[in-house]
Amino acid sequence: MSGEIFNPNPTVFRSSTKSHSPRRLLAAKKSLWINEYEPSQLVQVLDEDEEEAIDQDEIFDLIKNIYDPEHPNTLEELHVVSAPQIDIAENRVKVEFTPTVPHCGMSTLIGLSIRVRLIRSLPTRFKLDIVVKPGSHQSEHAVNKQLNDKERVAAALENPALVKTVEDCLTGRA
Repeated sequence: MSGEIFNPNPTVFRSSTKSHSPRRLLAAKKSLWINEYEPSQLVQVLDEDEEEAIDQDEIFDLIKNIYDPEHPNTLEELHVVSAPQIDIAENRVKVEFTPTVPHCGMSTLIGLSIRVRLIRSLPTRFKLDIVVKPGSHQSEHAVNKQLNDKERVAAALENPALVKTVEDCLTGRA
């Protein structure tokens, strides 16, 4: 990553302390590629035929604690993501996020981190759309195209340095 900071003084908001979901979601503890759980993380698994509904607050609980790549703050604290920016229709989840500045060079990395967290956490039946809030980024179309192109996402996740950066965003390590 380059040494340039795109937003040296972001506005930081207080994060909500409550979890919207009664369910324990374990995404933060899972490795990017390995599906191993510690004994304390075991949860009841649904039958394969049973589909459980998921709501906006559960998706928000999954992504709110992702860390910004430039700052020691979560996406929730920076108001990059919020529950109203999440739309769920049948098996489609759309997450809209708002970069802290219109020229944010970390937007694709933030979107990739959101996508990876949701891929790791949600059943495969869900189709994900990760988009920048309309009008909030000068390269909105290009960022959205990168984030929702399977081949580009797969290529990005083959880059060890990028995978480490995404993992750092997901776990809070700097």
